[in-house]
Amino acid sequence: MGMTTRLKLLCHASTSAVRTAAFPADEPLDPQGRQKLASFPHRLRQKDRCFTSPALRAVQTAEALELDATVELALRECDYGRWTGRSFDEVQAQEPEAVAEWIRNPEAVRHGGESVTALIARVSGWLDAQKGTPGVIVAVTHASVIRAAIVCALEAEPRSFWRIDIAPLSLTRLSGNDGRWTLVSMDSGKAESRTGGDGVD
Repeated sequence: MGMTTRLKLLCHASTSAVRTAAFPADEPLDPQGRQKLASFPHRLRQKDRCFTSPALRAVQTAEALELDATVELALRECDYGRWTGRSFDEVQAQEPEAVAEWIRNPEAVRHGGESVTALIARVSGWLDAQKGTPGVIVAVTHASVIRAAIVCALEAEPRSFWRIDIAPLSLTRLSGNDGRWTLVSMDSGKAESRTGGDGVD
């Protein structure tokens, strides 16, 4: 039996993109997100390493929780290309076929950014790099990245990415041992938008 790596994936607090169902850009936390952070119930003090996505909303979440986090590019938001910053309804009205293909086909890149398959591969690479290093890792990141990590842990089909709902400030725990990851628990928190996480990702 090898040494165990315990990974805690925290979805950042809410932003305007979460509440308006938009493809997120680099928005700051909104007042509601900051308010929820002030009464955040989880104890994340016990950790050996701490990382954060480079996005402003993730960095602000880590700072509010007094986490001394290292910026990790592999934990960055999915690249939505030309859809970034636009509402889902607007994009769907203007490019209905492109949106339908993006949801149906994990390899689709009609927006010119990053496919779901590419996102999962990126997150899988980061997870592989954490294997074999015992201890507790806390990572502040995005709903899309956490979904991808769960898909990796379960060795699920990429299309299952869309069947996972990640809310702001939800905490997902993975355990790594003997070269594989196990989904330990998901604390969904209180859903704050109809998209349940990080804009429409």
